Amino acid sequence: MIFLVPKLNRHLTLWGAIASAAYAVQLFLEPLPIKLNLLDSFGITLVADQLSAYFILTNALVAAAVIIYCWNSDKTAFFYAQTIIVHGSLNAAFICADFISLYVALEVSGIAAFLLIAYPRSDRSIWVGLRYLFVSNTAMLFYLVGAVLVYQTHHSFGFAGLKGSPPEALALIFLGLLIKAGIFVSGLWLPLTHSESETPVSALLSGIVVKASVLPLLRCAGISEEIDTIIRIFGVGTALMGVSYAVLEKDTKRMLAFHTISQLGFILAAPVVGGFYTLTHGLVKSSLFLIAGSLPSRNFKELQYKPISTTIWIPLVIASLSISGFPLLSGFGAKVLTMKSLVSWQEIAMNIAAVGTAISFAKFIFLPHKLDKEQKAKPGFWTSVIFLITGLVVANIVYLQAYDIANITKSIATIGVGWLAYHFIFKRLSIYLPRVFEEFEHLVGVMSLTLILLFWMAFP
Repeated sequence: MIFLVPKLNRHLTLWGAIASAAYAVQLFLEPLPIKLNLLDSFGITLVADQLSAYFILTNALVAAAVIIYCWNSDKTAFFYAQTIIVHGSLNAAFICADFISLYVALEVSGIAAFLLIAYPRSDRSIWVGLRYLFVSNTAMLFYLVGAVLVYQTHHSFGFAGLKGSPPEALALIFLGLLIKAGIFVSGLWLPLTHSESETPVSALLSGIVVKASVLPLLRCAGISEEIDTIIRIFGVGTALMGVSYAVLEKDTKRMLAFHTISQLGFILAAPVVGGFYTLTHGLVKSSLFLIAGSLPSRNFKELQYKPISTTIWIPLVIASLSISGFPLLSGFGAKVLTMKSLVSWQEIAMNIAAVGTAISFAKFIFLPHKLDKEQKAKPGFWTSVIFLITGLVVANIVYLQAYDIANITKSIATIGVGWLAYHFIFKRLSIYLPRVFEEFEHLVGVMSLTLILLFWMAFP
C-alpha cells in the first residue's frame, strides 16, 4: 500500500503501529493465551499471550515514536515501507512458538533492518549494513542447523522439542539467538551498528529489533530448569560485560549501544518477568537515542565544555533516571520486579550491574546546560520524545507494589553510590577500551568461542 500510494507513507506506517498497540492491549485483556496450530504434523504453532503483548506493545510504541520523529523529514516511501516490514516481521517473531516460523520472521526483519541501516547510501552506512547482514546470516545458519536437529529428534519444530534434543541442537540454536540479540561477547557487533546508524534507525534497533531474539530465549527458559539456568547465566554475564564497557565509553551513542547489551542481560537474568523490563527499556533507549542525536557532540569530553540546551537536558535526565531505577518512572518498578525474581547466586552481580548503570547515566545527568534558544531540535523531536517519556510515567501502573520504603530506599542508595563513584573515580579516568574484538575479522572467532561455551554448558 505504501508503494502504491506513496503520499500516504507516513500515515499508513503510523496506522500499522497503532493497530499493533490495539492488539497488544487486547492480549492483556485475554484471560488465556491464543494458540493457533498451522501445521500439526510439523509443530508449526503461533502463541499470543501476555508475554507477547509486552513485546508487541513495545514494538508499537517505539515504531510510532520513530515515525513521528521522521514525519517532517525527507524520508521516502522506501524508508517507511522497510520500517513497517521490520515492524510486522518483529510482531510475527513475538508470536512464534516454533523454530522454523521464527527463522523466517528473523530473516525478514534482518533484511529490512539492513536496508534501513544502509538507507543513507554512504560508503560508511553500506559497509555497516553489510557487516550487520553478514553477522546476522551467519548466526541464522547455525540456528537453522540446530532447528533441523530438533525436528530430526521429535518430528516437530516446536520450542518444547528443545527438551530431549541432542545438546548440539541447543548449542546451535542458542548461538544463533544470542548473536542476533547481541548477548554477551557474541553481541560485540552491536555497538558499531547501533552507533553508526541514523538516529531514528538507532532508536528502532536498540528499542525493539534486538529483542526479537530475546523473546524466544524467555520462552525456552520455561521448558526446563537446566535451560533456565543457562539463560540466567548468560543474562548475568551480559549485564556485567555491557555495563563494564559503558562506564568507560567516551562516545554517547556507543555508550548507549553497550548499555543496550547490558539491559538485555537484565531481561534474561529473570526470564519470568522479562516482558515488563523489555517495555521500559524499549521506551527509555529509543528516547535516549533520539535525544543523543540532538546533542552538539557525541564526545562526552567535548560536551563538558559545550553546554547543552536545558530544554533538551530535562528529557535526557528523565530518561536517564528511569533506566537507573529512580522512583516515579517505570524503570524503578521494572528493576525492583527483576531483582525480586533473581535466584540467590545472581543477586550480587546484578546489584553491581545496577550501580554500573547509575554510573553510566551520571555522564548524561551531570552534563553542563544552559537556556539556549539557538540550539533547536529537529522537527518531530519533541512530539516523539514527550510521547515516549509519557509512556515511562504511565507504565508505572504495571507494578505499583514496588512502591514501599525498602525498595525506594535501596533504589536511591544504588543511584547515590553510582553517582559518587562517577564523580570521584570514573569522571577522572581516561581509559580507552580497545575495539579489537569488534573488528569484522574477529567477530566469527568470537562466535566460535561462544559455541564452545554453549557446548560445554549443554552437554551436562
